[in-house]
Amino acid sequence: MWIVFAILSSVFAALTSILAKVGIDGVNSNLATAIRTMVVVVMAWVMVFITGAQGGITQINRKSWIFLILSGLATGASWLCYYKAIQMGTVSKVVPIDKLSVIITLILAAIFLHEEFKPKSIIGSVLIAAGTLLMVL
Repeated sequence: MWIVFAILSSVFAALTSILAKVGIDGVNSNLATAIRTMVVVVMAWVMVFITGAQGGITQINRKSWIFLILSGLATGASWLCYYKAIQMGTVSKVVPIDKLSVIITLILAAIFLHEEFKPKSIIGSVLIAAGTLLMVL
C-alpha cells in the first residue's frame, strides 16, 4: 500500500509545481509560501481530527519533538527556496534540480541512519544526476 501513497505523492508534487508557478505570478515568493503553508497546516490538522490522532500529541517524547521541529524547519527552508526558484526560473529546470534531493537523501540515510547504499542505489543516483544534467543544460 505504501507504493500507492508514494505514487500519489509524486502526482501531487507535480501538480504543486504547476499550480504554484501559475499562482506565484506577481506574488512575493515568501508570501506565496506562507499562504501555501497555511493551507497545508489546516489540511494536516483536519486529517489529525478526522483520524482521531489528536490524543497522541501528549505521548510525543522530547527527542521526537526536537526532530519533528528540525524537519519542519528544513521543510520551510526548502519551500522558501523552491518558491523563489520557480518564480525566477522555469519549472521544467527547477524541478529536476529539486529532485536531486533523492541522491542527497540516500547519502544522508547511509551516513546517519546506517541504511545500506547498494550498487543499484549508486547506479540509480548516477542516472538521476545524469538525467538532471540533461534536463537542465
